[in-house]
Amino acid sequence: MSNDILNNIIKDIETKIDSVDITPEIENVWEVFYLWDWVAKVSWLRNVAYNEVVEFESWAIWVALNLEEHFVWVVVLNGFLKILEWEKVKATWRILEVPVWDALVWRVVDSLGNAIDGLWEIKTTTFYPVERVASWVMTRKSVHEPMETWIKAVDALVPIGRGQRELIIWDRQTGKTQVAIDTILNQKWQNVICVYVAIWQKEWKVSRIVEELRKRWAMDYTIVVSAWASSPAAMQYLAPYSWCAMAEYFMLNWRHALIVYDDLSKQANAYREMSLLLRRPPGREAYPWDVFYLHSRLLERAAKLNDDLGAWSLTALPIIETQAWDVSAYIPTNVISITDWQIFLESDLFNAGQKPAINVWLSVSRVWGSAQIKAMKKVSWTLKLDLAQYRELAAFSQFASDLDDSTRKQLERGKRMMELLKQWVYAPVSVPKQIASLYAWANGYLDWIEVSKISKFESDLYASLDDEKTILESIAKDKVISEEKETKLKEILSKVSELNK
Repeated sequence: MSNDILNNIIKDIETKIDSVDITPEIENVWEVFYLWDWVAKVSWLRNVAYNEVVEFESWAIWVALNLEEHFVWVVVLNGFLKILEWEKVKATWRILEVPVWDALVWRVVDSLGNAIDGLWEIKTTTFYPVERVASWVMTRKSVHEPMETWIKAVDALVPIGRGQRELIIWDRQTGKTQVAIDTILNQKWQNVICVYVAIWQKEWKVSRIVEELRKRWAMDYTIVVSAWASSPAAMQYLAPYSWCAMAEYFMLNWRHALIVYDDLSKQANAYREMSLLLRRPPGREAYPWDVFYLHSRLLERAAKLNDDLGAWSLTALPIIETQAWDVSAYIPTNVISITDWQIFLESDLFNAGQKPAINVWLSVSRVWGSAQIKAMKKVSWTLKLDLAQYRELAAFSQFASDLDDSTRKQLERGKRMMELLKQWVYAPVSVPKQIASLYAWANGYLDWIEVSKISKFESDLYASLDDEKTILESIAKDKVISEEKETKLKEILSKVSELNK
């Protein structure tokens, strides 16, 4: 063989060697050496981020929460029963995300966005991270736009503004969930997408809520998320964060959003369970040291964006259940300090038939009039004080044998006001009608009507206002009661009060 031919062969071999990619593909893989109660310990899993998704050979999906020097603690999301010790684990290099899209509206899903309503599979190519830094302060605007609930006691005494974080709190069986559901029902035609997150609720209760929403066509703008009592603690912990991301998607894509967390005390319990399993040191009431951060980083994501970003909003209604009226417990005090406003419900009022059972003495606000239109502020600005005074007088009058005329008159007016604020569930009252009924009380039209006839007076008033629609339309459009419409309103109130004396 000639030297030329040999040189050509050598060059061809060298060219082929140079063109071969011999860079090894590095995978971050190691083994499970501890597995117990929805938690696994993985040894030598390098360069893993907090909240990173890790995959097992059995295709189970977990999320990394404890990062230590020689091992990583991961918590189950699904597929726990398929996992075996010494199974291989692989890092995915991606942070936990959830699907977001309009297709999720009208559906019932779990914490990861999987359909659990027995209908078709949800497919989307858009994902948002579960954990996201709250909107920067310079991107926000002060709360100034009311989110009308059409619940008289709420809109008049403790109004909700778009972009607010308003806490609903008290013991079980006091109507907390019902206030939130009524608020969702009354967002129809308001360009508001609602997300209801049920944490540690029984399946029958969630099914009943979904059925009520469907009967009233509220599922057309609502997503229901359920982390049932039988779900792993990780899914209960994750649900509020996952679906806050969904609500943020709508806020950042030109829609107002409302999210209800029912309830965060159950989420805190799930987080405590996870933390104890992860061997984190316990603190007060066995909660981990970062339990305040658990809720603050969630609720701070509620925001009213500035005009440059479209002035859209995300409103949060967290619910907290207390034990034996103890609002000074660890989790209630934490969430009270984070939220803008608290609606305190009361067991005694609820059992006495006063629904919604709002305790006006304890319920407080940081924005009050900013979340009301001018007409509502005008008729309700002394209402909270009047009701608080009535409550004190009613308590002292039980021990008094004789009352002076002014005290007796104030007690009678308070009784009529309490009766006027009663409202059945699924019985919305528009804000203009609320203003008209509160105007009647403030100007003495109810003083000569028996308490038992207040409900009939209210029904007759609303029927008369429906016939004279210009008053309601004027209040809805101008946000005030003009002199001309006020004169007409007085005429209607005089006629209705005469009929009910």
